[in-house]
Amino acid sequence: MMTKTRVQPLLVNYKTLEEFKRFKEYGNQELAMLEDLESNIVENDSESPFYGVYYGSALVARMSLYRVKAKYDHYFDPSQDYLELWKLEVLPDYRGLGYGKALVDFAKSFDLPIKTNPRINSHGFWEKMGFQKAHYDVERDLGENPLIWMPSGVEERDVNA
Repeated sequence: MMTKTRVQPLLVNYKTLEEFKRFKEYGNQELAMLEDLESNIVENDSESPFYGVYYGSALVARMSLYRVKAKYDHYFDPSQDYLELWKLEVLPDYRGLGYGKALVDFAKSFDLPIKTNPRINSHGFWEKMGFQKAHYDVERDLGENPLIWMPSGVEERDVNA
């Protein structure tokens, strides 16, 4: 039996940023954090939008989670705050062990709708997690193919309305 996986907020510090380099999705967001650290805008150990799972002392899975205000909600009915989930990634040696699911379950625990833009070849995972394709809206989605998850009492907004 697998021990309960603990998802925790990741701190913005040099150790975390060093660990992020192991992830494929390493990019502008992390480089911006690094720049902020180097110019002391953020204090070492301030909170980041990232959450992760450690195996021993190694960060093996992570995601970034942003809360979007209701006034910017173009996906859900009724309009409300929702979460935008980015950069969900589990390092190759740790896939299939439930770490990705633990991160998604953590995001769902806020009981807000969730929107994500899946990476190529990850649709099967998101379907298993109960996500569905948002009806495509050219102006809103701009070439993205967002997937959404809705807690009970929430529906997808009619894009034709």
